[in-house]
Amino acid sequence: MTPLLLLAAEKESAEVTDWAARIGWVVGLALFVALVYWLMREGWKWRGTLQGDLPELHGVPDDPGPARLTMSGRYHGSTTAGQWLDRIVAHGLGTRSRAELTLTDAGLDVVRTGADDFFVPARALRGARLDKGIAGKVLTEGGLLVVTWAHGERLIDSGFRSDSAAEHNAWVETLNHLINKTEGAR
Repeated sequence: MTPLLLLAAEKESAEVTDWAARIGWVVGLALFVALVYWLMREGWKWRGTLQGDLPELHGVPDDPGPARLTMSGRYHGSTTAGQWLDRIVAHGLGTRSRAELTLTDAGLDVVRTGADDFFVPARALRGARLDKGIAGKVLTEGGLLVVTWAHGERLIDSGFRSDSAAEHNAWVETLNHLINKTEGAR
């Protein structure tokens, strides 16, 4: 017999898949993913516990006055002012959501879908600027409206993105004008 015929005669069928090993790997990977998710969740809860000294958020006053500006868009979260990666999660401030913003002489009303609403009194507003990022969201330069405000003893930056980014400049100008007017009255 020629060597080629010997090779052809000795061929066997492919090895049957070891289903027990494969299922073991899939279950192990699923458990690993579940563990990582659980650790992330615990870290989020721990961050909220560490920020427990943050007072409750303000509610909307009975008569906030006429709206100066309104905006529909997204709320991307809040951080410690000047530290764009130090996310604040206490009182739901870390929850991203759709948002409706209304600016009145009384302050800034943030109505969020699927998360707690909050109100920033005019006396607590400290500044507004255009920026490119806040914890968990990075955009092009000037793509994010960042409002700085005081709550308790903390300065907080909150990031918003309008459905129409062209509105951002008007918001920065109007907010800073309101802040200057409020500081002059103090």
